[in-house]
Amino acid sequence: QVQVVESGGGLVQPGGSLRLSCVAQGSIFRVYSMAWYRQIPGNQRELVATIYEPTLRAEYADFAKGRFTISRDNTKNTYALKIDSLKPEDTAVYYCNADLSPTLQPRRDVWGQGTQVTVSS
Repeated sequence: QVQVVESGGGLVQPGGSLRLSCVAQGSIFRVYSMAWYRQIPGNQRELVATIYEPTLRAEYADFAKGRFTISRDNTKNTYALKIDSLKPEDTAVYYCNADLSPTLQPRRDVWGQGTQVTVSS
């Protein structure tokens, strides 16, 4: 069974930094892209950034340019989202979405369960 697991969320003070991690687990033939979304309370889920394999080309939402960095870790199928200069309005549940092909199965999207980021003093 293929799953996506996020980690790294928590409580952080304004101005601080946080590094979220996301790993696609299971029998995976290929990951095509990994995207980070966030859902602020009362709002719809919004796209933060996407990274594409194998070129590692990254795309960012306008609000994420400059403070958010998406990357791939050296560990297989593991990706990160670093957030700098955190603001209270960054408080949200952050989700990963993997576009992948499980082994011997059709290509599909897989969502993680989310990790809570709270920015507060």
